[in-house]
Amino acid sequence: MGFFKRHQGRGSYDFFSTYNYFMPGLSDIVWIAILFFVGVFLGVLISAGLALFISQDFALTYGMVIVYPIQFIPAMLYASAVSHRNMGFEPEYPLDNSNFGGRSGLGMALIVSVMALSAAFVIEPVSMLLPEMSEATKMAMEQLLNGPVWLVLLSVSVFAPFFEEWLCRGIILRGLLKKMKPSWAIVISALVFGLIHMNIWQAIPAFIIGTVLGYVYYKTGSLKLTMLMHCVNNTLSVVVSKIPGLEDVEFFAEIMSPWTYVPMLIAFAVALTCGLLIIRSIPLTQSPFRKEPQQV
Repeated sequence: MGFFKRHQGRGSYDFFSTYNYFMPGLSDIVWIAILFFVGVFLGVLISAGLALFISQDFALTYGMVIVYPIQFIPAMLYASAVSHRNMGFEPEYPLDNSNFGGRSGLGMALIVSVMALSAAFVIEPVSMLLPEMSEATKMAMEQLLNGPVWLVLLSVSVFAPFFEEWLCRGIILRGLLKKMKPSWAIVISALVFGLIHMNIWQAIPAFIIGTVLGYVYYKTGSLKLTMLMHCVNNTLSVVVSKIPGLEDVEFFAEIMSPWTYVPMLIAFAVALTCGLLIIRSIPLTQSPFRKEPQQV
């Protein structure tokens, strides 16, 4: 048992294949959620330890990049153990596939990257309807984004897409798609995606984007594509926060006139719709979810 499984006949290790025999149902998802919050508690303890035994500045600067992966380790150990136990008794369903409907990987990467940028802009009006962010949440966000650029990008653009997509799409959605209607599976996985952000200002936008990520995963089976979309979305926030003069800007609407903002909003909505239509056109013939209804 372990996080990495050696391919037979190949000199490489594949992280994803460790979990190919774990297809969680609702009860397993409850356990995964509990173990995730156990990991969060461990992370809090480690962060406190860093502040106590090294320094507060060290904990604030390097704590996130150290603690973030730890939050997922209990859930990953559980999923790996169950997958190992099921090997030879349950069918294998890979976490990552390439059901692109005849399109190239590069072409799909470009399509979903545009979709991610478009979705980030389109959901902004929803975020603007939320109450003002609490001071504690605002301070936590500022601490996360105000560190060294390489550390921020490592945490936000690498760790978050990798671990959160593994959990919400690769484990939870993949399992649910074999047990219920795709629409319900996508919604439930998006709810989990929102809940793990643990505040409404991130949770509600995360839920909306999570439904888009879920649909892409349902149609393509590609965890790499959803990781890329997640990375693009998060990196946009980092880049904007580092532009001089935009550090304190919360919404694009604050720096644009209505005559510029509304046409851009419409253009991004059209781009997102076009991307979804392209994804919708992909047949499920090569997808591990092909036994499910072909439309959500």
